[in-house]
Amino acid sequence: MTDPHDIILSQLPARLKEARQGQGLSLEAVAKLSGVSRSMVSQIERGESSPTIATLWNLTRALQVDFAGLLDGASSAAQIEVLRSNAVPTISNLGTGCKVRILSPPEEAGRHEVYELIFSAGGMLDSQPHTRGAREHLTVIEGTVELRSAEAVELLAQGDTARYAADVPHRIAATNGAARAFLVVQDS
Repeated sequence: MTDPHDIILSQLPARLKEARQGQGLSLEAVAKLSGVSRSMVSQIERGESSPTIATLWNLTRALQVDFAGLLDGASSAAQIEVLRSNAVPTISNLGTGCKVRILSPPEEAGRHEVYELIFSAGGMLDSQPHTRGAREHLTVIEGTVELRSAEAVELLAQGDTARYAADVPHRIAATNGAARAFLVVQDS
């Protein structure tokens, strides 16, 4: 019987190489980013050398991959995380006549948030300023909305996308009936 730890360690070289190639990085680039010599990175990827925990940590940080995920039994490329429509967290008490569906994972809060906004006729979402430098990207899926960011105002129709400062007071309001939009908030 094969020890599961041996299986995981035997897959480590291929997983490191996949992560490097998946990002289009050369051995030299990974060496510079990680502080691990090019020859050592190459030896590890070929399975000719076993990395220390410190070396593995430096490589995973340089490749921006999850340390634990690299070592677990399943390849992350083979996993699909699904959140069924009826399980999407929804907030109905923000604004007036506006339902906010939270599409991004909780660990992305404050960095990269994704929402679906569903407005009834006349619905609106007023937002106070987010952190300095925060930006929003709004795409109208259905209907028409009026967007305000500080003193700037734009009318957006189906298919239009607006990018704007979110570190100032801002408002999204449905005009001419119901509306639906896709919102990405960066660095909130």
